[in-house]
Amino acid sequence: KRHTAYKDCLLAYVTGPSMSMELELKNVNLRPGDKLKVKGEILHDAERFQIDLGLSSDDLALHFNPRFHDDADGMVLVCNSKTAGCWGDEKREIHNPLQKGSDVKIVLKLSGDVFEVELPDGQEIQFPNRADTDVVTYIRVAGDFKLTSFKIF
Repeated sequence: KRHTAYKDCLLAYVTGPSMSMELELKNVNLRPGDKLKVKGEILHDAERFQIDLGLSSDDLALHFNPRFHDDADGMVLVCNSKTAGCWGDEKREIHNPLQKGSDVKIVLKLSGDVFEVELPDGQEIQFPNRADTDVVTYIRVAGDFKLTSFKIF
């Protein structure tokens, strides 16, 4: 099993009145076949949170964004990509098994031409690797989510 040391990573953990948080890692080396496991609690009054994978905040191969009060679809899972600061076309999944106030485990995997997101109920969402990213160097977890565990394996 491969263990990776992140001595060059930037880590920011911010809590405010709403207890929303942000974890940002740079200089990561996530390659095809690697998995990222994120565990935490979705806040009771959550509007949304996001897990971003890519090269930087302006170049995201995967933007995974559960929303709990979307204007168009109510509770929805939104996936997208961003290239040079410009968003692509959203992929919206109406079946959102994530519940406010619940503890969740989400596993994200880069599988070459697609990203796979495994949700707590066993549902798997696939999102195309539009930028043909072969290594993820940037990870961000932010929003109405209390992170309790983060693991790359």
